[in-house]
Parts: sequence; C-alpha cells; structure tokens
Amino acid sequence: MIDRTIPLALKPRPVVLVIEDEPGDAQLIRLLLLESNDEAFEVHLAGSLAEAQHLIDDDGLHPDVVLLDLNLPDSTGIASVERCRKLSDAPVVVLTGLDDQAATKTAIQSGAEDYLTKGGDGPALRKAIRYAMLRHQRDADAHLAASVFTFAREGIMITAADGAIIDVNDAFTRITSYRRDEVLGRNPRLLSSGRHDKEFYAAMWRSLIEDKHWYGEIWNRRKDGDMFAVMQTISAVRDARGRVLHYLALFSDITVLKAHERQLEHIAHYDSLTSLPNRVLLADRMQQAMVQAQRRGQRLAVAYLDLDGFKVVNDNHGHEVGDQLLIALAARMKDALREGDTLARLGGDEFIAVLLDLADLTASVPIIARLLAAAAQPVNIDDLLLQVSGSLGVTFYPQAEEIDADQLLRQADQAMYQAKLAGKNRYHVFDSEQDSSVRGHHESLERIRRALAAREFVLHYQPKVNMRTGAVVGAEALIRWQHPEKGLLPPAMFLPVIEDNALAIDIGEWVIDTALTQVALWHAAGLGIPVSVNVGARQLQQADFVEHLRALLAAHPDVRSGNLELEVLETSALQDLARVSQVIESCREIGVMFALDDFGTGYSSLTYLKRLPVTQLKIDQSFVRDMLDDPDDLAILEGVLGLSRAFRRQVIAEGVETVEHGEMLLHLGCELAQGYGIARPMPAADLPAWAATWRPDPAWADLPVVNRDDLPLLFASVEHRAWIGSIENLLQAERQDPSPRDRHPCHFGAWLNTEGRARHGTRPAFRAIEPLHRQLHALAEELLDLQSRGRHPEALARLSELHALRDALLELLKVLVQESGLRVGGRANKRPAKPVKWRSAK
Repeated sequence: MIDRTIPLALKPRPVVLVIEDEPGDAQLIRLLLLESNDEAFEVHLAGSLAEAQHLIDDDGLHPDVVLLDLNLPDSTGIASVERCRKLSDAPVVVLTGLDDQAATKTAIQSGAEDYLTKGGDGPALRKAIRYAMLRHQRDADAHLAASVFTFAREGIMITAADGAIIDVNDAFTRITSYRRDEVLGRNPRLLSSGRHDKEFYAAMWRSLIEDKHWYGEIWNRRKDGDMFAVMQTISAVRDARGRVLHYLALFSDITVLKAHERQLEHIAHYDSLTSLPNRVLLADRMQQAMVQAQRRGQRLAVAYLDLDGFKVVNDNHGHEVGDQLLIALAARMKDALREGDTLARLGGDEFIAVLLDLADLTASVPIIARLLAAAAQPVNIDDLLLQVSGSLGVTFYPQAEEIDADQLLRQADQAMYQAKLAGKNRYHVFDSEQDSSVRGHHESLERIRRALAAREFVLHYQPKVNMRTGAVVGAEALIRWQHPEKGLLPPAMFLPVIEDNALAIDIGEWVIDTALTQVALWHAAGLGIPVSVNVGARQLQQADFVEHLRALLAAHPDVRSGNLELEVLETSALQDLARVSQVIESCREIGVMFALDDFGTGYSSLTYLKRLPVTQLKIDQSFVRDMLDDPDDLAILEGVLGLSRAFRRQVIAEGVETVEHGEMLLHLGCELAQGYGIARPMPAADLPAWAATWRPDPAWADLPVVNRDDLPLLFASVEHRAWIGSIENLLQAERQDPSPRDRHPCHFGAWLNTEGRARHGTRPAFRAIEPLHRQLHALAEELLDLQSRGRHPEALARLSELHALRDALLELLKVLVQESGLRVGGRANKRPAKPVKWRSAK
C-alpha cells in the first residue's frame, strides 16, 4: 500500500523496489538512484517476483514505486506486469533492454505507468520515477472522487455558472425520480415546489454571493409531482481569480423526518381524544390573546369548565362511553363559541375557553350561557341517553395588578369550585378578595426566606440506573423542606410560592452548591456518580447565570464539572429559546451538560430539539406511568424514543413504578430509568449502601429490543389489557339495556393475518396465539351478549374465564417478543450486575 499521509510529490525518501534478476543491472540502477544528494531514494532489491512478494508480505515493505524487468526467472513478458500489479498498488515502471514501441504500448495497457530502456542516465531514471508516482497519485485521487460522487447517499448536483445542470449522481435520481439524461443542461428550477417565495430564493443567492455557500431546508417536487423536503448545502466553486466556475449542491431527503415532526407537533399541541388544543397550545393562545387585548384596549375572559356528573357516567357505563360523551360535548361547546375564541381540554372532564375582544364584562355573559347550555344538552350514545352539566368559573384580563396566564387559570379554577359549591350547572366570576384569603394559606415568602437562612432545606437523591447492566449512572437532587412544625414537606408545598420571585434564584444556587458538596463527599468515600439538579426558568435566564455557575464550581475544586448535570423543563426552555440555547452552549464549554426534563409535555419540535444543545432527554413520567394501559401513551413514548435516536440524544425515562414498566422500556430500547419502582428519593447518607446492593430485577435480564416491525406485539398487550378492562366495567355496571357489542378495533388481529404471519408464521408461539386470540374475542362477545339479554350474574360469573384467556394471550405475546427481539450486543445480557464503580478512598 502507498503511504498517503504525505503527498508523494513532497515525500523526502520514496521507497523504490527494483525487481531485476541480473545483479549487475540491479546494482547499477541502485547507484543511479543514490548518486544524487538532492534526490534521495530508499532502494530495495529483489531478484524475482517471489522474492518481491516476500519483501512485501513478510517483511512489511510498502514501496512507493516498482522498477520491473519483464524477463524474470519466475515470469516473463507482459505477464510480469500483471503479476506485479497484484503484489502492490504502487505504480510500475518497466525496465528492459529492448527499445520496442509495441512492447511499450502493451506494458502501459497492462497497467504500467512508464516504460524505460536500460542504460539511461540517472536524472532520466529519477525523473521517470517521480512522474510515475505523481501520475499514479493523480489517478487514485480521481478514482476516489468519482467513487464518492457515485456512491454517496446524499444527492449531488453540479451546475455551470449560469445554472445549467452539468452532472448528477445516482442518489439524485433516487431522491428526485429524474434520470440523469432528463436533467442535463436544464435549470434546477425544474424541481421547484412552488412553496417558497421570491424572497426565499433572493436570500439564498445573497448567501451564495456573500458567504460563498448556502445551507438550509427546501421543499422540492419529484418527477411524479410528489413534494419532498431536503436539507441542502450549495457551494460556489471559484477559480484563482474568484470567478464562479460551478455550483455544487449536496442534499439529503428529510421528508420522513418532517412528517414525524408534524406528527409529534400535533400530539404536543392537540388532545388525542377530542382534537381540541391541549395545555401547551392553550398557553400559546393565551399569551397571544393577552398581547392582543393590551394592544386593542379590550378585555378577554378565561372560563374554566368542569363537567358535573361525568364520573358517574364513567363508573356506570365504562370509559369507552365516557370518551364518546366527551367527544360529543367538546364539539357542541366549540360550536357555541365565536370564531377566534379558543376551547381547550386540560384533561379528564376539564375545559378552558378563552373569549376574545370583549367590550366589557357583560359581553361575555351570552357566550358563557351558550357554553353551559351546550354542556347540559342530552347526548345519544348507542341506546343510551346521557346528560351531564357544567360548573364554570370565569376571570378577566387585564386587571388592576400585573398578572400572567398561569395566574388567570388559577383564578378561573377557584371560581369554578365556587360554582360547584353554589349548586353546579352555573358560573361564578372570580373574586380577588376571596383569592387573597386563599393565598394566605400558603407559606409566605418571608417564611421561606427565613427557612433558607436557618438551613431548613435538605436534598434527597433519587438514583438513575441502567436497567440492563445494573449500573447506577447518577442521581437527581430533589429539594425538601424540613419544617420544624410540619415535618418533611415536598417541593409542591413551597416552590410555587417563590416561582416568580428572586428568592427562587437564591434557593436554586443553594441546591447546586449543596449538590456539589455532596458529590465531593461521595467521591472521597469512593462513590463516583454524577448528580443532576433542576434549574428553573427564572434562574436560567439570569444574565450572569454562567458566571455564577463558574464560581460555584470553583468553590469545589475536587469536583469535576462533568459530575454536575443541569435539568431544565422543556416548557421553560422554550420561553426564550435563543437565550437558553446560548446558556446551554456556554455551560457545555466548561463541561456542564444539560438534560431536557419532562420531554413530551412541550412542543417537542424537531426545530427546538435541533437548536437546544442538550445531551439527554427525560421522558415525562405521565407517558411512562400510563403506557401499560394506554396505547396512545405507548405510541407517544415510542415516537419520542425514535426522535431521540434520530438526533443522537441520550434518553432516560421517569416514572418507572413497576417491573412491567421496566420490561416495556427495555423492549423499546430505553435502558436508562428512574422511579419508585427502582428507588424512592433518599437522604444522601443512604445512597452509597443502596448503590452497593442494588441489582436490576431478574425479569429484566435477557430482554430483547423489539424490532420496529414487531412493535404491534407490544401494542397488542397494551390494547388488549385496556380493552378487557373496559369490558369488565361494562359487565360490572349491571345494566339491563343492551350493551355495546365487541366493537374493539383490533389492529393486532389484522397484523396477525398479514405482516405477523409473514414474519413469524413458523414460530410455535405465533401458531398458539392465533386460536387463543379468536377465542378471547369470541368469549368477550358471548359475555356482552349475556349482559344485553339480562343474564348479568351469568356473565359476571364467567369473567374469570376472560381474565384467564387474557393472561394466557399476554404470556404468549411475551414469548413471541422474546423469540423475535434483537439481543443487545447480539446475545443475551447475562453479565453479573456491578451497580456502580467503586475505588479506594485516598
């Protein structure tokens, strides 16, 4: 192999291998190469091709050029060139005593770089060697460039200075559907999608002229008319005088990622049941509405509506009926509002209405009356006639004192409870004097300030672990108040009070300082784990946050900055994305990494994730906690994990409360976790002993990561568990009217007969699942039929049969998952768990 670490033209002592069977000729060539001090060569001699092979294969010789005599003891003529080419990829210069032009041409065609007759002078020989090496390097570079162009996964397009397409690669054809011959000579405008305006392209050309390149996302159109998105770089190729010769465009198809982004943004912004805006989108709408109200000098109303009697519907008729009732009422209440107003669902049976452009308080009364009327209208679901009502609290903006959106929601919530106390099915307007008395029940800011001075706050630590290896990978520091009279108080009892006060910054810095002190103590005792600390939005957005962090780290010289991790809520990070991104980047420069906490509760946009340089995503515990019983939460969780893999972010799941939660996460490929099922937050003194003895649950051993094509197996267990639960609720309702038939939309059944059969049809577990699945659905239909015909005791008595079939199906699904999953590292993970790395204390 040629050493390409140094350009051959500049290499001070090229290695020359002379293959010549005449000793005299060989020595003469050696002397000619070594006679000049200005051109030094390292010369090795071989009398045959076999001897040359020994030098290359056994002695590790790497020649830069080979001088070859055609007539050797073990080879003659052109065959010598062909055999020599197989020994090394170094250029071959043929040396022979024959001055034969035909032989010269044949040698060159066989792979030789040059053909020289013996007896020439030294300078000519040395010059021929240098030229051969340069030509060989030039050809190799050209071949490499052509290979990159041909085999690159990114589409490549080269145009002339006037924009005419000169060449494209195979990936261009694959992405755009245009053949090479169809685009040569044409302008790239043939790909235009029409989605970008003139200003977009003007900005692109300004960047090309001023910066000599452009980078960004662009939507194009394929030959068949389909739109696709690419991430594209365009560079201007210029000559020595700065004139543009060509433009080079490289692009990657990101259409799937954009579709995934839209899906996640819809999940993040809209309620999955009613398709109304959720809490996140509501916050954005409220902020816009408040700004608009100030600008126009008008009022807005925030109405908090809670359904009366909805729990009774759920208990008596089951969650499926309850969901249908919520969908119907949500549509009616939305129709009761004006265009421009917002109706959002907070969750459960709670709704928020934001009413815009109110001239005065009385202007809201007709709208509120329509809302209450819509909530109280009877709803037909199958053969049932259901009716609930609504209790509504309302508050207005602007107010005498400055107030934010969260405070408006709290005010409307308090007013709604007053409406319930007054008899329900009515509304109540928020009373500021009553609010003052409610706030008097909270700890005052002054009391919390005294608690900080008196060292009444303590930190507890919740371990973070790798469920597969058993390693303790860190701990999260969580603040508690050791109240002298009330005992240990959780953060929800006092942190909301200081959320908008400068005291939040003081407590935040105390938490970081205390956590660093604890890391140093653990380190001295032989326990080396990082600690993560939650940072509030107010503290993070301080102009001197990074300087204060540097000072805190400097006060603990025994603690590496990498042993501190900061966690920021996703919703907090999005309040000032540019500022937060800059702070995170500055902290990374000093070794402090960031995690995005409660991921999935904010916008979870690809754009935000791309701009926030965090190293870890923490999946919100609400998705993890309910993923075993709610297919929607499982789908969200799987989507977030896919997003983290696409952006190469580490991911950790919060809220692992049971062994089953851990099993599901491991099947999905998520190994890092924390939660009550692993360990509750504990005092710092207890953590070393816990870390030394903790082992992952045996059920987590050897669990495979489920192939994406086999995800229906995981969803099947969740969907059937939820479905059986809804049937059980129906049977226990003791209704004599006809019950809904088995209308469970069994996606798993469809998968069994198509992809499932193709992938696993020969597996014993699969063959056992099919009849069991049919039997389960048949029994459910039979029990519902008994219920509808008034034979409730008989149906209820056979509920245990349904449970047995369900458990058998779930067990077989586990077996099939185990058989079809991907082993981590290609084999079962049966290493003994070493929970944490210990070292001897100095």
